[in-house]
Amino acid sequence: MPLARTLATTLALLAAGTAAANAQSAAACGGDFGAFVAGVKKEALAAGISPDTVERTSARMRDDTKVLARDRSQTVFTQTWGEFSTRMANAYRLKLGKANLQKYAAVFQKVEAETGVPGPAIAAFWGLETDYGAVLGDFDTLAALSTLAHDCRRPDLFRPHLIAAMKVVDAGYLKPEEMKGAWAGELGQTQILPEEYLKFGTDGDGNGSVNLLTDAPDVLATTGKFMASLGWRRGEPWLEAVRLPATFPWDRAALANKEPRSAFAALGVTKADGSALESDALPASIVLPMGKNGPAFLAFPNFDVFLQWNNSLVYSLTAGYFATRLAGAGPVDMGNPEPGLSLDDMKALQTKLTARGYDIGKVDGILGGNTREAVRQEQRRLGLPADGWPTSTLLAAL
Repeated sequence: MPLARTLATTLALLAAGTAAANAQSAAACGGDFGAFVAGVKKEALAAGISPDTVERTSARMRDDTKVLARDRSQTVFTQTWGEFSTRMANAYRLKLGKANLQKYAAVFQKVEAETGVPGPAIAAFWGLETDYGAVLGDFDTLAALSTLAHDCRRPDLFRPHLIAAMKVVDAGYLKPEEMKGAWAGELGQTQILPEEYLKFGTDGDGNGSVNLLTDAPDVLATTGKFMASLGWRRGEPWLEAVRLPATFPWDRAALANKEPRSAFAALGVTKADGSALESDALPASIVLPMGKNGPAFLAFPNFDVFLQWNNSLVYSLTAGYFATRLAGAGPVDMGNPEPGLSLDDMKALQTKLTARGYDIGKVDGILGGNTREAVRQEQRRLGLPADGWPTSTLLAAL
């Protein structure tokens, strides 16, 4: 699931590349797979990777049609936030997460002291990604990355990770045959991509190696360091369930609309239990994943780290919410949201929005950020509450 996060965090790197590098990457994809692998081997040797490692890793490179099939059909995010969060942030993961927070309390305390990232935020990704290391994935990492780097859809993203995976082996962290994980090349108990493995990999227990497959202290230290690099603000919250008054101006409920927490307090927004919000200048946004009648959250700057991990609001909000539960918060009130659209109806809505000139990207039935914003603008135009939640009423009105 961190693929979307990887795409988001890689955009800046792609933009910074030179025209010559882009041309070289474009030429390095597609065509005969054997010729592609030969090019990868040449690049790896030029990067200082040992000839032995190059041979051992390249021997596992192949074109995996199952990887391409997964890449073309990421349907998990067609679920509503209520459906996805209920399934993922379940009672079992919550119980096991709290047990792990106690079991590795000393490690979590050390990581927070060094990075500012609290244990529940790290444990949320640990649990959601691999059930705390129980389900690491069975895709051959080198085969997956070579497949995606050879495929011409996103070679600029995956080829550097392929070279980095070879460097992980060259560093002695993992053997080629041990590198098994997710279909998009993520490795370890929090599904870290190879470049991140190299850059943020931390020996959490001092045994002289960084093994993100089996060594929990390494996993936690590395994940904390990575999250800190995304801009985590020490000592600040990330997400809080809140209660909104019926008179709330719904067009101000958007991630892009950041206001001081005091401004929302002045509008009558309270904590979930009805007590007063802190009236301070901490920037915040109101998030309504299922419209004005569903659950409501106040998202703070640290929530941006969850979005950078995975830019799907369904996933990132689930991770942030799960982290609050691990930190001791109670379950959110799901409210009584108006039913969302079916996959076919969502595609029909996106088609109509595209015809009206909105750039919603691919018509895929997924309620992404661009679709939510287009929905909000059409709701405003039609005199409906602009909460960004697409319903049959809106579809009929269009």
